[in-house]
Amino acid sequence: MTHNEEMFERTVEPILDVNEKPKASQWFFLSSQHLFAMFGATVLVPFLTGLPVSAALIASGLGTLLYIMITKGKIPAYLGSSFAFITPIIVGLKTHDLGEMLVALFMSGILYVIIGIIIKITGTNWLLNLLPPVVVGPVIMVIGLGLAPVAVNMAMYTDSNAMQGYSGVYITVALITLITTIIVSVFFKGFLSIIPVLIGIIVGYISSLLFGIVDLSPISKAKWLQMPDIYMPFHDYTPSIQWGLILIMLPIVFVTVSEHIGHQIVINKIVGKNFFKDPGLHRSLIGDGVSTMMSSIIGGPPSTTYGENIGVLAITRIYSIWVIGGAATLALILGFVGKFTAMISTIPTPVMGGVSILLFVIIASSGLRMLVENNIDFGDNRNLIIASVILVLGIGKAHLDFTGIGIHLNIEGMALAATVGILLNLILPKKIK
Repeated sequence: MTHNEEMFERTVEPILDVNEKPKASQWFFLSSQHLFAMFGATVLVPFLTGLPVSAALIASGLGTLLYIMITKGKIPAYLGSSFAFITPIIVGLKTHDLGEMLVALFMSGILYVIIGIIIKITGTNWLLNLLPPVVVGPVIMVIGLGLAPVAVNMAMYTDSNAMQGYSGVYITVALITLITTIIVSVFFKGFLSIIPVLIGIIVGYISSLLFGIVDLSPISKAKWLQMPDIYMPFHDYTPSIQWGLILIMLPIVFVTVSEHIGHQIVINKIVGKNFFKDPGLHRSLIGDGVSTMMSSIIGGPPSTTYGENIGVLAITRIYSIWVIGGAATLALILGFVGKFTAMISTIPTPVMGGVSILLFVIIASSGLRMLVENNIDFGDNRNLIIASVILVLGIGKAHLDFTGIGIHLNIEGMALAATVGILLNLILPKKIK
């Protein structure tokens, strides 16, 4: 990848640079900011997919520490739960057991590592040609729009899975949560504007207490310190290969890799250093992949670098890797605090539904934004066809089933849309008259 040197010129002087340690009296509070920034979205993913919250917290902490080690402590990035895998996990667990799902997620981490190794050898041009904005933008839109029914059902029904028990109280709580999140996001300044999800969840939880829809008994039963609710191979599940499920996950990796590169470009600009060159984009991708592999082993969701924490870097001008590592350590510790994880489990579904409505809309809008910022010309039939096919296949939940030779493969929804989009981009000529 070629970059103009001015891209990496520092525009503002940092309060703490990448390798500088904070004062002992400030360390906890500086790390807590990053913990708060990632917390709402990181917890939401296991809440929606049914994976353990404590496993997600521990995976987030351990994954970030592994990432720091693999990138030689040079990139101040925090890793949390990836939203791109929510739909495949929800759909996959309806027809496959946990062992098959976690192996599929583990394989997605391996693909991350393979891509990192290829980039080390060949550079990034092939990846950018494979994943132009006209492909990635619509796929990101499919991720957000495909999750929309999940958020709306959580906000409306007492039993969101069966879409039964329409509740006015649930809708009220969801609206309170949603409006609070919007107000904080739009009108608040500084650090508070970075944590609208967390503030929305807190206000929604308080309103749920007032409406009497919170069951506090799990908190009273939980111990302060206890072994986290994580899955261990051959004890809680038996690893098993299911190629159809693996083929659902692998195309999503190319989308999250594109997101990862985008995040790295932003971090480069904020910090004023060329992290593509040192320690190298390949190390960053491998770190993300190893984090995903580790997370899948203990039953956590795949990981990704977090835009929320990049925002904290920009606002605070504190780029210290020691602060990021401190946040990871705090997340790791919280996974062992029984009453804390029990409290998370008591958050009512309309609270998460209200937050999710905004989050999923933002995900879809970010895909649209990518198309606009890259000046994608929809007067060109080629672009129009690629984007349209991706959107219809993804939102329409199209799927392909292959059965034969003792193998059953199923590619559906987002995975099929991403795969077809990549193929269309490779096959269609650059101009269609």
